[in-house]
Amino acid sequence: MHHDCLHVLLADDDKDDRLFFKYAIEELKIQTFVTTVNDGVELMDYLSKTENQLPDLIFLDLNMPRKGGIECLKEIRANKLFNNLSIAIYSTSGSEKDIEESFVLGANIYITKPNDFTSLKKILAEVININWQYHTSGLNKENFVLSI
Repeated sequence: MHHDCLHVLLADDDKDDRLFFKYAIEELKIQTFVTTVNDGVELMDYLSKTENQLPDLIFLDLNMPRKGGIECLKEIRANKLFNNLSIAIYSTSGSEKDIEESFVLGANIYITKPNDFTSLKKILAEVININWQYHTSGLNKENFVLSI
């Protein structure tokens, strides 16, 4: 967060989820700029365009058509240009397999999508305000899954 406004990018194929996400961020009263894309193909296209500002934080849904979150995570972590991107997996899946794979592939945090707007606001506030200390102090699975 090297500037006055946090740039957040959400990759999610569900139109309602994108809308609720934007409303929740707006209600937090945190200086943010939100970009949304509909799937992994759009995400990777966005990131590859040099005229686009790279986001500070990506919320990445796992289950999307055309290109899923795991495939995007692999591509992002394989590209040195994106080394400083923070990636929050943001999925309806709470499966141990998905959590483990996301952790191993280099996601910064795993969030199971909340069922109500109040919980969504709370979890977004937590993630946006979180101290990303484990970037330098070591990532461990205990601080990888965010539970509210």
